[in-house]
Amino acid sequence: MSQREAKIGHDIRLLLSIKAELENVTDLAPADDSFEYFFQVKCNSCHEVHPKFIGINRVEEREVSGGKGNKANFVWRCGSCKREHSAKFEDKSPTIAYTADSNGQFAPFLTIDCRGLEFVGFQPRGTWKCVGLESGTKFTEVDLDEGEWVDYDEKAALPVGISNIESEWSRA
Repeated sequence: MSQREAKIGHDIRLLLSIKAELENVTDLAPADDSFEYFFQVKCNSCHEVHPKFIGINRVEEREVSGGKGNKANFVWRCGSCKREHSAKFEDKSPTIAYTADSNGQFAPFLTIDCRGLEFVGFQPRGTWKCVGLESGTKFTEVDLDEGEWVDYDEKAALPVGISNIESEWSRA
């Protein structure tokens, strides 16, 4: 993207891909629709990276200034250049569960439309869910705040876990 395009706030579709080590589980995904994603945001006007991760979910919408009723899931005014930017989850692109088939490799996770900003980081905080690979046991309270999760699948008599979570952003 040229600097001129960045200044006039063109939409950018970003793809977040994730990678994890899954032990005896599959279908890692946010626990529900109101899941709070934590992203690090960068202004495309002045290239300032916000020091804190921000929370954004698919449910809440905010008005975009001067947008004639336009709404976005995230509206942000850059602290450095004071420009307003926004981001919106694509309705037609749900979050894609991370499966055992992708174990240890990057796989597409979600797509988001950004206007004037880019997301440059992701923290897998919050409550997730997954399914026992052998047993189909549903694990609905998967907490990845510490970067990993371990449990035991009684039905399959196997340890289960998720670790080494990584993420990368790219143009969709």
